[in-house]
Amino acid sequence: MPEKTPDTRIKTLGPCKLESPLPYRTWEDDAVSKIFVDKDFDQSIKPQIIDFEPAGPRKRLYFDPTRAKCAIVTCGGLCPGINDVIRAIVMEAHHAYHVPGVIGIPYGLEGFIPKYHHDLIELTPQRVSNIHLFGGTMLGSSRGPQAPEEIVDTLERCNVNALFIIGGDGTMKAALKISEEVQKRRLKISVIGIPKTIDNDINFIPQSFGFETAVYKATEAIACAHTEASGAANGIGLVKLMGRESGFIAALATLALKEVNFVLIPEAPFELEGENGLLPALEERLMARGHAVIVTAEGAGQHLMQNDARTDASGNRILGDIGDLLRAKIKNYLSERNIRHTIKYIDPSYIIRSVPANAGDKVYCGFLGQYAVHAAMAGRTDMVIAKLQDRYVHLPLQLVTRSRRRLNIYSDLWRAVLESTGQGCLAGMLPPE
Repeated sequence: MPEKTPDTRIKTLGPCKLESPLPYRTWEDDAVSKIFVDKDFDQSIKPQIIDFEPAGPRKRLYFDPTRAKCAIVTCGGLCPGINDVIRAIVMEAHHAYHVPGVIGIPYGLEGFIPKYHHDLIELTPQRVSNIHLFGGTMLGSSRGPQAPEEIVDTLERCNVNALFIIGGDGTMKAALKISEEVQKRRLKISVIGIPKTIDNDINFIPQSFGFETAVYKATEAIACAHTEASGAANGIGLVKLMGRESGFIAALATLALKEVNFVLIPEAPFELEGENGLLPALEERLMARGHAVIVTAEGAGQHLMQNDARTDASGNRILGDIGDLLRAKIKNYLSERNIRHTIKYIDPSYIIRSVPANAGDKVYCGFLGQYAVHAAMAGRTDMVIAKLQDRYVHLPLQLVTRSRRRLNIYSDLWRAVLESTGQGCLAGMLPPE
């Protein structure tokens, strides 16, 4: 049964008693953002207007910024724009609030744990001045959980007042545990999350930073696959894109280029053979046009493979290789019917996630970093910065970690994909009535 209204209240460390040093005349202290949300935000809620606390500078602060100390950590897989967020946080803290110290935690949550012997990094405006020109993260990253007790021990030893955690769904869950440990010890440490995921699958956040860049780079791979396919008799271009549980990159890249004939996503369980199967539809496409392009998310078709229960360091299940499965099945199916063909398989996953952010994502990352510092100085905690319908707001960590966001196959987005590819006749593509 849909939840009536999600709890969007934001925790604070205490009353704000200090005047902000910022010279602005507009403040967000008592403002409220009213935003209409529906099942495309979170499929467990009913459509409604919800109040959110807006992001932005506050006239009164909790921390004395001239005595504050901040820390930044990046976790999980790479994503375009991480360096831009780091740079924005450092520049805002230093130039706007005159924070005397910002430290970088190397190699993800490992950097907090003494046994790994990672040295902390002093982040100054000079040190981060050019990092936005490069992909990846200057701090390094890692996967896997670490004990929140040891993490908070390090925060205490380093006299950190505000921790900025950049990462995906698993990282935001870790941030929640860190915040709980902070509260258990009655410490005054602000924990602010900046959601990052190449898959765009963080709950309640319509688009995460780096996603726009990822879609653009994915279209380049699809264009190459189309060129390869159309240059051979019965040529098939097969492109595997990132998307463990959500098919957003595959869907948006397909709509952007419109050279794709079949797109496969985790949310729409397709069939290979039989009536309305992918392989008969591919054969029909080749007979009619002489070439085809297939785009698949990495998490698509897992129901067709025998997978064990193994998980990676982040607790994600280890996926079967949908690309290898499709190549083998297509080859066998067409060969059995004496249909000459060629398959060109392209997997650009690590290229897509490792490139620098494009202009749109750079602007987005800049806002996220600035708003994260505003929130921390005002004593907000247990929250993330999010962009909802062109407005930046504060969201509770509990809200964004309660489930993974998935592509809604009842949505206009999926309908547009089916119209673009013409694959609506395939089994599993249409939602049940």
